Amino acid sequence: MSDAQRPEDALSLQIDALVARLRDGDDDAKAALVAACSGADGARARELLENAMKGELLETRWEIEDVLEETTPKKAAPATPEPEPEPEPESDPNRPLTAADLDLVYDDPRGLMLHKSKVGDRWFATQVDPRTGQPQTFELHPQEVQQLKAQLQGSPYWLVGAGA
Repeated sequence: MSDAQRPEDALSLQIDALVARLRDGDDDAKAALVAACSGADGARARELLENAMKGELLETRWEIEDVLEETTPKKAAPATPEPEPEPEPESDPNRPLTAADLDLVYDDPRGLMLHKSKVGDRWFATQVDPRTGQPQTFELHPQEVQQLKAQLQGSPYWLVGAGA
């Protein structure tokens, strides 16, 4: 059995003695543990200290965790260039439109509203269904848009700056 595998080797005894001193409130024990964990056998000392910590009271564990945190080698961050921001995904032309995708261009209080899509040249009409009393929105064909524009020309309900 090698020295590193033997549970009662000198380093193990040293760590156990320092933990006992730390438990008793010896302020120098923590500095001695830091020195032992930072030395040539630092990895083995940290391993022994982690094992010793398992049976200790909470206050002693905190002190040991401080020692381990202070003496554990920091991993170097990989030298990778900063990732470029991902381009915003292009909107799916087939996804359903929402109210945020439409601009209101005509608003007649008697129940007719015309909306134009913010992207592209799609037009939608919203009317109240007389049978249900609920508003219904439907897409208009280009010839219907031209016909409605001609019929509603001069109406006071066109919204200024709406791009009709």
